[in-house]
Amino acid sequence: MGKAIMIQGCTSNAGKSYLCAALCRILSNEGLKVAPFKAQNMSNNAGVTPDGLEMGRAQLVQARAARVTPDVRMNPVLLKPEADTRSQVVLLGKANPELTALGWRERKPHLWPHVQSALHSLMAEYDVVVIEGAGSPAEVNLRSADIVNMRVALEVGARVLLACDIDRGGAFAHLLGTWHCLSADERQLLGGFLLNRFRGDARLLSPAPEWLEQQTGIPTLGVIPMLDIPLPEEDGVVSREPSGLSEGFVAVARLPRISNLDEFAPLGELLRWVTSPTELEGARAVILPGSKSTAADLAWLRSSGLAAEVVRQAQRGVPVLGICGGLQMLGERLNDPHGVDGPPESSGLGLLHLDTEFAPAKTTRLTTFTDSETGLKLEGYEIHHGHTRVGGAVDELAPELLWRSGNVRGTYLHGLLENPAYLERFLGWAGLPLPESLDTLDARLDAIAERVKASLDWERVRALW
Repeated sequence: MGKAIMIQGCTSNAGKSYLCAALCRILSNEGLKVAPFKAQNMSNNAGVTPDGLEMGRAQLVQARAARVTPDVRMNPVLLKPEADTRSQVVLLGKANPELTALGWRERKPHLWPHVQSALHSLMAEYDVVVIEGAGSPAEVNLRSADIVNMRVALEVGARVLLACDIDRGGAFAHLLGTWHCLSADERQLLGGFLLNRFRGDARLLSPAPEWLEQQTGIPTLGVIPMLDIPLPEEDGVVSREPSGLSEGFVAVARLPRISNLDEFAPLGELLRWVTSPTELEGARAVILPGSKSTAADLAWLRSSGLAAEVVRQAQRGVPVLGICGGLQMLGERLNDPHGVDGPPESSGLGLLHLDTEFAPAKTTRLTTFTDSETGLKLEGYEIHHGHTRVGGAVDELAPELLWRSGNVRGTYLHGLLENPAYLERFLGWAGLPLPESLDTLDARLDAIAERVKASLDWERVRALW
């Protein structure tokens, strides 16, 4: 039976996913067989396992860090927000309409047995399971329905490292307050505090860590610096200005229900997220990304004025690329006879002569094909409802996967721009150079692991399990 170490946070966005990825690579470097685990994820940034099942992107990255094959047991429950008060429930890699229809608190008795089974099976197969919490364990109003924080730690006796984002301020109050909100048996599992995203001289923190240990009996085992080494974002868009606006940029529509946004990381400093027509001025290429609710985001695209401007840019010859939901928006008609996504019928932007019909069954699979336009063999994954068919004059570059009409292209392949040769072609069509920040995910994981390990009292962390 393996052992478990868990990262929890005082708040959302405390850096839990990042630190878990670092631990996975650190422990893998020590020759251990490591598995990541997060009982329940809430994110529209998902990916596909080799056996065609859907799981959260953070655990896919952590599996890569651990050098193991992704497995849906590593993220048995995935909630994909479809609206402010509604999320699709993906259980063990497959969308579950019955659980989706249940209220949030009603789901726990149905979900917890699957969480238990997945966790214990991983514990039996791996030397160490690195567990990620969600949000904060201090949300006392949510404790009765907890299946992701202390309930998980108690299930397997996992020692917990509690992380806070010190860059936000109030770190010691966050840590002490979270400790106060835990029950006595939960406190027993706390092994140490982590001060994450620190800027400056760590010696200036004293005597606060010592004071905190006097209050709680819990030592501070790490002061992790603010690291400028990005990993795929799980929860949201990180805005950044391109470094050379005079040379142009690639505009990606920041849709309200955007999904799989991490696939645009290869654009580096050329990427700009846009929400209004004026922000498209100077764009050398435009991308409509994936969406968890195509019809709703298409309506937003129109109301914001972006839709009309995207059409104008396409008519001027600017390369336009639609991916998954963005592809569907570029077509002429969207039919939804089963009420999967929105109204029964809606009109697309008409830039590609394609018709999409949504279906209840979801396609999730890893995909490889050859693009007849470039001759390149492309790899990625599909996550979409329904099918798209040719409705007029359009070049089908790969059957039911990639289409082109002049300077407008659309595809169901997530990860298209993560194919380096295609990225170079796409930027070439836009008259843009390859970004200077190109590097591999593995190289970043190695660098993160090295920096994080050096920032921890590693021998004391290692002794926790």
